[in-house]
Amino acid sequence: MKTKTLPFLFSLTFASYAAMSQSPYSQDRVYTANQVSNTVSVIDPSQNKLLGEIVLGKPFTNVLSPLYKGQALVHGLRHFQPKKLLAVVSIGSNSVTLISTENNKVLKTIYVGRAPHEPTFTPDGKQLWISVRGEAYISVIDVSKMQEVKRVPVADGPGMVSFTQDGKLAYVCSSFTPQVDIINTASFEVVKRIAVTSPFSPNIFTSPDGKWIAMTHKDSGKITVLSTKTMDVSKVVESGAVTNHVTFSVVNNTLLMLATVGAENKVKIYDAQRDFTLIKTIEVGALPHGLWPSPDGKLLYVGLEFEDKVQAIDLQKMQVTSTIQIGQSPQALVYAGHAVTDTENREGLKMLSDTAATQVVMLKSLVKGDKASGRLSVRSIGLADLVEQNFSALKPGRSYTLALSRSTKAPYTADYEINSFKADDSGKYSGQSTGLVNTLTGSTDTQSYLHILLIDNSEKKTILLDNLFNG
Repeated sequence: MKTKTLPFLFSLTFASYAAMSQSPYSQDRVYTANQVSNTVSVIDPSQNKLLGEIVLGKPFTNVLSPLYKGQALVHGLRHFQPKKLLAVVSIGSNSVTLISTENNKVLKTIYVGRAPHEPTFTPDGKQLWISVRGEAYISVIDVSKMQEVKRVPVADGPGMVSFTQDGKLAYVCSSFTPQVDIINTASFEVVKRIAVTSPFSPNIFTSPDGKWIAMTHKDSGKITVLSTKTMDVSKVVESGAVTNHVTFSVVNNTLLMLATVGAENKVKIYDAQRDFTLIKTIEVGALPHGLWPSPDGKLLYVGLEFEDKVQAIDLQKMQVTSTIQIGQSPQALVYAGHAVTDTENREGLKMLSDTAATQVVMLKSLVKGDKASGRLSVRSIGLADLVEQNFSALKPGRSYTLALSRSTKAPYTADYEINSFKADDSGKYSGQSTGLVNTLTGSTDTQSYLHILLIDNSEKKTILLDNLFNG
């Protein structure tokens, strides 16, 4: 008996030692939803290493023809740890895809209404609520049956759902209506409507202690903090232009609110116990979008929409520690604790298909003191280039043309038009177009394009110029 027991004891001891020697994050995963490549990137936070991509569809622009298979505009994410289940929303194909995090296998794709945005599991994991932003309802999915069982009417353009800790109430922000709807999850009835500061709210999140629910206002650069006790607005924080996502984390026994501010390339951190006072600003890469902390409050991961990268932040030191190349145009990001059992399993993952660096171009005003500015992300999409554009502080309602120029100095000529657009009522514009940009500006040909510029069509003059060349 003893001779048979020794190997058994040895194997147990060895297995225990191996488990103890693993990083505390080795079974965790970080996921990003990539809207241009239509993939989900999978990162190992113990190594800050990309493990591969879950391919859900063809990359842009291959989804512009009739789409019979695969997903388009992969955008929203949420993880439910007890079932090791990842929910992925694709805006363009009106779907939510359920994936096993154990083996990266697609379990089922469920089609819902027009342009869904974000998925949220109920606290017990029995239901998945999808904000159908292109319509005016929440699609309720029965997780065990993997099918839609209810549509809950809400304000036009629901952005996202966040639940109270007990799961009895759901808070729904809107991307078209300056309002939050509070829903009784048992009756599916709206029990209260709260007016908020502006209509474009894409993201909402509940604090770990359940006391607060924060929502971003991407249009006005603010964060509204709601009290779950009073079911009303408690605080409005001036966060900065293009405030994308918000979350909470307990760091060194202090509840912090963290937000990505896209126009400033920053993560801003607020102390919830000091009336949401700004305590730290961390510089990150171009256009931070999704973010999520590790459960222990030591790490934070941020997706960079304009750079096709994820940055890891040490929340103890409050600084970026690693940058990881991923799929194209990351939107939502989730940190999934205990997502896998087998840390070596790479089943269902594909290698990153496009490792070409995305070029970020800044456009600055030619007029001293003028605050107008633009930011472009130029990335290869096969034979063409995708140019994503963000402009601010333009003249409201004015028409503009984005163009390439061969001119070495003023007056600049528009030799290749990239896009024409009209600024909105607040002087902003966000959009995208395709064309030959990246390949042309880097050429040694004497006829190559030397500048990217923005022309005011009313005044017929260049108002913004790039920082690429010394013309």
